[in-house]
Amino acid sequence: MRPSILDPLFQEISTLAGVGPRLFGRLKALAGPLVIDVLFHLPTHVNQRPVYTHSTVVEPGTFGTVSMVIEAHHPSRNRRQPYRITGTGQVGAVELVFFHAHAAYLTQKYPVGRTVWVSGRLEKRGGVLQIRHPDFIADRSEEIPLHEAVYPLIAGVGNRFVSHVIAQALTRIPDLPEWLDAAFLKQQGWPNWQTALKKGHAPLTADDTSPYRAARLRLAYDELLANQLALLLVRQRNKKEVGISLPSTGRLLEAFKLSLPFRLTGAQQRVSAEISADLSSSEKMTRLLQGDVGSGKTVVAVLALLQAVENRYQGAFMAPTDILARQHFQGISRLLEGLPVRLALLTGRDKGKKRSELLKALALGEIDILIGTHALLTEEVHFAHLGLVVIDEQHKFGVHQRLTLAQKQKGVNLLVMTATPIPRTLALTAYGDMDVSRLDEKPANRQPIETRVLSMTKIPELMEKIRQLTQEQGSRTQVYWICPLVETSEKSDLTAVKHRFEALQKIFHERVGLVHGKMKGEEKDAVMAAFSAGQLDVLVATTVIEVGVDVPTASVMVIEHAERFGLAGLHQLRGRVGRGSTRSSCLLLHGPHLSQTAQARLNIMRETDDGFVIAEEDLKLRGAGEILGARQSGLPVFHLASEDVASRLLWTATKDAQVILALDPDLISERGRALRILLYLFRKDREVNTLKAG
Repeated sequence: MRPSILDPLFQEISTLAGVGPRLFGRLKALAGPLVIDVLFHLPTHVNQRPVYTHSTVVEPGTFGTVSMVIEAHHPSRNRRQPYRITGTGQVGAVELVFFHAHAAYLTQKYPVGRTVWVSGRLEKRGGVLQIRHPDFIADRSEEIPLHEAVYPLIAGVGNRFVSHVIAQALTRIPDLPEWLDAAFLKQQGWPNWQTALKKGHAPLTADDTSPYRAARLRLAYDELLANQLALLLVRQRNKKEVGISLPSTGRLLEAFKLSLPFRLTGAQQRVSAEISADLSSSEKMTRLLQGDVGSGKTVVAVLALLQAVENRYQGAFMAPTDILARQHFQGISRLLEGLPVRLALLTGRDKGKKRSELLKALALGEIDILIGTHALLTEEVHFAHLGLVVIDEQHKFGVHQRLTLAQKQKGVNLLVMTATPIPRTLALTAYGDMDVSRLDEKPANRQPIETRVLSMTKIPELMEKIRQLTQEQGSRTQVYWICPLVETSEKSDLTAVKHRFEALQKIFHERVGLVHGKMKGEEKDAVMAAFSAGQLDVLVATTVIEVGVDVPTASVMVIEHAERFGLAGLHQLRGRVGRGSTRSSCLLLHGPHLSQTAQARLNIMRETDDGFVIAEEDLKLRGAGEILGARQSGLPVFHLASEDVASRLLWTATKDAQVILALDPDLISERGRALRILLYLFRKDREVNTLKAG
């Protein structure tokens, strides 16, 4: 139940004057459906509209306001010509230009002889001051703002209308209690929340729209604090929640370990022990497993799943793509061969009788481990006794998706995995609701990968070298060739994957395959299967193969325009090779103009293959905001806090949230009740759904 004091902010924007069904749909697409959404839709810059009374001070190309006495109307002769209104004012001759105008309306509204004030972008045409489609026409200059906030817009919604809607929304801001510490506010020089929001919508200069102004920083910090409070409260709630206890019996685990053709690394043993202890306790496990590319996360996950099966519970393993889900199913099936464990695969492609029979078997407890994609989240998927959920490549899923699967049964334990290492200083800010384990050791049999940086001009020589490698007697060399785009774009000089495929086809003929995200699932699977079986020498692809694809005989990775990729993406792609016994290489091809950051990124890739080191260097190059922002879906996406501001304030907000909950874990103090309002303002109450507003 939401506090009634916030009700005016959570009404639909259709309750504001002038917002009918058509405009409601467009405003909803622009900012959101609620009053609070348009209040958080802040202007990006400001138009200054000085009043000019003399022609010598008018600056063409700028916005301004002038007066004029209307002298004549000049209707358009055809559709191509504009409608013109001419007159004279203090600045001399003035001409107003309207395209696709309603002549009768303009003639009636602005009759000859009337004196008006007009504002818009000022241009000079043959000594005449011209304004095309004026923004304002009024009887008095006072009716036209000197400073106009300019908002992000969408087709069919103008700036004046958005300003009109937001002006109404601002009148609904209630008098809210302060949730930030008074001493902290004074130290930062920040206003209270109401003042910050009003100032955010009333910029006087371009500087006022900067994310570093006091009002904007205050609002950004509120968003960051709400995010971190929500994460910590979810973690606190999970710690209190009784989980399904799955003590290890050794019945399957020991047999599985003995069947492995390799020894577990020290890191795998340590992390498995941490997970086993969590599963054995009566508290619900919520743990993140970070593991570098090739560190053996899947084996650790299988150990955890077997511990659930030993206790006659079921396990679920969710992967982000069909390709990865099917690969996990095949790989885990091989690992568990000979053990009495019943596996099944469920993806969105499974239909009809086959799907119905699988769901029936699952509900009856006849399936021990179900591997699949988002299909596992659907309502018709029912487990008989779900004890553990494993989510692979967590950053590909949102918080609500992982909670949906974990809530299939009360007390279900949750293990999420990522091969995208997060720097230590940011692990809490990204995954504050979880305990974190790190696999920081690679198996002894992993081959080192030689990384080289080359110019794109070397492509013809590279193609010939690859042709020689693949055609050598007894060669099992296979090559990934990665391109950033699917089709050629006139706006970009990046090589299209289809274009490169056609070029390579002339050399390798039927021994080259193509995979990209726009292909149908069955088509991608067929090409990947052919590549895995050694029927293809070269696989041309987009980043659809970035995560998890495992072909041990692939030993060369070519990445075109590597300077356009982030460090994490480059590291993931490089990790697709070096999985077999053959020495592997990664070739980073770059264009002619490298920025300092791009050069630094490529140098880091050449110098180290340690994902955790790369993550720390990525933090230095990009900042926390970008690493934790929209660039990695599933991690926090901040609406008011820019990437740079997030990198500056996120850690402070995290520590503040920790202190708050250490002193008042149930948020029952006066400030705690105010903080609950903060959580509702930013819709974080959805993630902390057990909290009740005071």
